[in-house]
Amino acid sequence: MQLHAINISNGGVPKLPRPACFVTVDGLEGDRQRDRRYHGGPERAVCLYSLELIEALRAEGHAIMPGSIGENFTLKGVDWAAMTPGATLSVGDVLLQLTDYAAPCNNIAGSFQRRQYARVNQKVNAGWSRLYARVLTEGTVRLGDGIALGR
Repeated sequence: MQLHAINISNGGVPKLPRPACFVTVDGLEGDRQRDRRYHGGPERAVCLYSLELIEALRAEGHAIMPGSIGENFTLKGVDWAAMTPGATLSVGDVLLQLTDYAAPCNNIAGSFQRRQYARVNQKVNAGWSRLYARVLTEGTVRLGDGIALGR
């Protein structure tokens, strides 16, 4: 299991790749969110998604790419079924705790055929959602960092 992509933006999507980034309790250094009512903050400091789910969605014909639906970390080789709120995840030196599923919004519609972004809605398609996490231990992450999932 490893960190495949680190993605940030100055607001909105797509979030663009970086080789490394410092992660604080407020999120990734240099990353901004347009609407802080629904994105960001300590309980939604980091947004996570699976490279394998991105590849499966691409196989369905969606235009999704790492960072295009707003995730900060694109993870490779993680058992996404085990990624549930309350679980902990170490990424390099950073320790995260999953807090909730990320509800999709119209901002990410361009990554989906016919703008069907509900494809990644946990309530509609369980197991396909992005997840939010709080930062328990700050630090720097780098592409290729190992990942360990805990309870």
